Amino acid sequence: MKTFYISLSLLLISLFTAAQEVHTVKGNIIDLRGKPLENVHVINLNRVIGSITNQKGEFAIKAVVNDTLHFSILGFKSIKIKVTNDWIKFGSNTIELTESIYALEEVLIYPHKLTGFLEIDTKYIPINTAKQYSISGLPKGYESGKKGPRGINKILGAIFNPADLLYKTFSKKGKQMRKLRQMKKDDNIRKILSQKFDRELLCSFLKLAPEELEDVLGQCNYSEQFIKTANDLQILDAISSCYEEYKVLKK
Repeated sequence: MKTFYISLSLLLISLFTAAQEVHTVKGNIIDLRGKPLENVHVINLNRVIGSITNQKGEFAIKAVVNDTLHFSILGFKSIKIKVTNDWIKFGSNTIELTESIYALEEVLIYPHKLTGFLEIDTKYIPINTAKQYSISGLPKGYESGKKGPRGINKILGAIFNPADLLYKTFSKKGKQMRKLRQMKKDDNIRKILSQKFDRELLCSFLKLAPEELEDVLGQCNYSEQFIKTANDLQILDAISSCYEEYKVLKK
């Protein structure tokens, strides 16, 4: 009986080790017509590494069984697929992406009627009074939030208890936030994020809903304009900077 349990334990250990073995997973990405898709973003959400398909729609990425791969490209619906034993066993997999349909809303532009008098016409120029701060990945800097009761409360809260606001934001998201450092080190992921503005990949990485991600940035005092217009790499750097600040204040 003792020998049986030892044999069973060894078998389970070998199976677990095999399941955790890192493989190079390969595949081909095509559209519904069977045409290869180039520049598809392929991200291993578990390993925090990225890859991009070549002209033939081919990709290769490190993964273990049950890792989740995220596939995305502009104009197509993003999908997530788990790595299976069969995928690794047969060496490759063909993945089909479906095109997205976007409805463009009508935009009306109402120009100001100029009078020809400089002193009068310059009054129509909108003035941005928000303060600007420099941030990695954003050449012109980012804006702090607009003045108001919420902004004043944040400032007072930061003076009297600087870690309190950030604690509410990050205390329950430590595991997800630790992925930030890994994401910033991977050149492929940084390149992919610099081309994206939809927050989808960031939300998948950090396990946050889009509104939660916006709330995190709002708690870190980033302006609505920055949140709406920055690319995903700039958003990543913004959250990362705020998280590093939180860790310092927490000590």
